[in-house]
Amino acid sequence: MNIRKSLAVAGAALAMTTSILTVASPASAASRDGVCDSGEFCYYYNSNEAGSISDFTGSIDDYGTTQPSCYEFKGAGNGQGLCVKNNAASVWNRTSKTVKVYFNSNFGGASQSFAAGAKGNLNATLKNNNASHDIGGATTNPADPRAAEAVAFAKARLGHTDWNNECELFVERAFGTSGRFATARTHYQWQKDNGRIHTGSVPPAGTAVFFTSTTSAGHVMLSIGGNSAISTGPTVYQTSTFRDRSDYLGWAYVPSGW
Repeated sequence: MNIRKSLAVAGAALAMTTSILTVASPASAASRDGVCDSGEFCYYYNSNEAGSISDFTGSIDDYGTTQPSCYEFKGAGNGQGLCVKNNAASVWNRTSKTVKVYFNSNFGGASQSFAAGAKGNLNATLKNNNASHDIGGATTNPADPRAAEAVAFAKARLGHTDWNNECELFVERAFGTSGRFATARTHYQWQKDNGRIHTGSVPPAGTAVFFTSTTSAGHVMLSIGGNSAISTGPTVYQTSTFRDRSDYLGWAYVPSGW
């Protein structure tokens, strides 16, 4: 094989390897980076699409009002670092669907619609009064398609004492996997950075429910639906009051690759 052909083959192999590695990494999904990319719905801190940007790829029922649980303005400019709830003045809808901005959390109250591709200022009612947005119509939160198996795994371990300090592993094992995230905190941060955290609605069955907890590792439970979740601790237990905890951060669907 001549040198030119050898280099071509090596280059093709490297490209294939790079492609495989890119697909395999859970962090490869588009993240909220303060840039209004194609496919995103974006808030601007100032009118006329000026100031810091907060970008989203999905509907959000409650942005939160304090760190670390709120969605913030990420781009450079006025407003950077502030929570987006009740702080936005204009938008750019770069999705392919109509987006509705709502006055209240959970898609309630007065609303304003923005067609696909539209830019514009929020009206007098919604300017600095934005609490949720819905991409593409009435938003529902169905159970994860794998919820039955995950919930069965968790329920079968109620009362067990061998899962203390293993909350993230418990949730991952419920989906037949392990080693995805080192801690509940890193899992939560990945979900938050990718715009996947919900805070105002009841978590559907088979979703991960996050908490600040008392350690840097954070805490995660598995929702079993009906406003109940299963948690690890000295024993594995079921709770229906988890959303009342002061350190509750919200819920998210686990990655589809699990």
